Amino acid sequence: HIHSTITMTVLCIRTMNSLLLALALVCCLVNPASSLATTTPPDGRRDVLKKAFLVASTTTTTVLAGGTPALADAKSRSDGYAVQHTEREWAYILSGPQYNVLRQGGTERQKSSILNTFSSESNVGTYKCAGCNTPLFASQAKFSSGTGWPSFSSATEGVEEEMLDPIRATLGGREVRCNTCGGHLGDLFGDGFLYVGTTAATTGKRYCIDGAALIFTPAADGGEEVFGDTPPPNKVIQYQQ
Repeated sequence: HIHSTITMTVLCIRTMNSLLLALALVCCLVNPASSLATTTPPDGRRDVLKKAFLVASTTTTTVLAGGTPALADAKSRSDGYAVQHTEREWAYILSGPQYNVLRQGGTERQKSSILNTFSSESNVGTYKCAGCNTPLFASQAKFSSGTGWPSFSSATEGVEEEMLDPIRATLGGREVRCNTCGGHLGDLFGDGFLYVGTTAATTGKRYCIDGAALIFTPAADGGEEVFGDTPPPNKVIQYQQ
């Protein structure tokens, strides 16, 4: 009976997610003034589904309540964080790719970071924030997801996770930032169970991280740091605008 109950619960959740996503897409078609219907290029892998959900929830609330709910402003990447700089200072401190990801929330192209080629077995060490050197991920948590972005099954306390309701988190993932400087790192998805045979299958989590936001520090003494905005051999990094 317990097994049947769990199975039915999972099916209900999957059905609800599918219905919500379908509603979001229908809303975008019906409402051409929505954010998804504009000619502005998408911000990255996480934004399309998030915007679709916002359109759907906004439309639903308007129908039920007879009004338009106010959407909260995005959280500042500076206020409340221990390490702060002006945007001009950040632009001087960081490389172009690092600034694009960490401070502007950009998304690098798939397979564009050399860190995507690193493994937990061959590259032992710590992945740190490229903006403030805060330890973010242990090499033991790294696994190959096949997505084209460095992926981890767990994070240190240096990673801040966006607080979202389960439905939005399932549809679009949750943003993760450096807990010290507020720099954008990537997204957290709850589909780790799909990666059978990896550490993600145990934690149920997949941290999908932009390599440019990271610096790899090897555990061995004397090892050179590897900057994540370095492309693999014969590869040029191109960023979404």
